[in-house]
Amino acid sequence: MSGLTSNTPRPTDIKLHQASRRLEIAFDNCMHFVLPCEYLRVYSPSAEVRGHGPGQEVLQTGKEDVNIIGIEPIGNYAVKLAFSDGHDTGLYSWDYLFDLCMRHEQLWQDYLERLAAAGHQRKETP
Repeated sequence: MSGLTSNTPRPTDIKLHQASRRLEIAFDNCMHFVLPCEYLRVYSPSAEVRGHGPGQEVLQTGKEDVNIIGIEPIGNYAVKLAFSDGHDTGLYSWDYLFDLCMRHEQLWQDYLERLAAAGHQRKETP
């Protein structure tokens, strides 16, 4: 899911809200999303998180307080996010970013279920 398809919406605006640890993204198809930094961190497209093949994903724990500290455009196809825990190797292509936006509720629930199955108690944040 790293390449662009011809109908991939492109971000027109990306705003970081550090106090609430949220990233606001507007796309050129008039869709608008607000995603928690924790969600973006645990679904980083990096090999460190996703592994090098199916079934090699690494469950990310303890990321409740993570924030984004840097946003770097990569050409006209992706953005690199740097997180406060030192992670900065994921390139979020427009396809991947839009997919994360569209499937936020489902993917977040999957993440919470994987944490529970691993016996990890997620710390609630205000």
